[in-house]
Amino acid sequence: MLRRLLPMSSFRARLRLHPQRGTQHYFCDPQSPWQRGTNENTNGLLRQYFPHGMNLKDVTQDQLNEVAALLNGRPRKTLGFVPPSRKLSEVLQ
Repeated sequence: MLRRLLPMSSFRARLRLHPQRGTQHYFCDPQSPWQRGTNENTNGLLRQYFPHGMNLKDVTQDQLNEVAALLNGRPRKTLGFVPPSRKLSEVLQ
């Protein structure tokens, strides 16, 4: 049914690649507009390290881990200016 609703777009193309590549995709929930803003902000933060047009095949796992650590240690307004890593630790305790 989803195929009939969506034109061939990057969104639909990603859905086709999902089982082939073993990748996970996350989409904003309906009626949750705040999730899109967070997603766009995160994309902007990632672009600081991986500019648009960069071939991500050249990025190593160590580089990805380093960027993830930097971003998870960066305070976020949506978390009361607490880094995500600290917020996660607080929630898990």
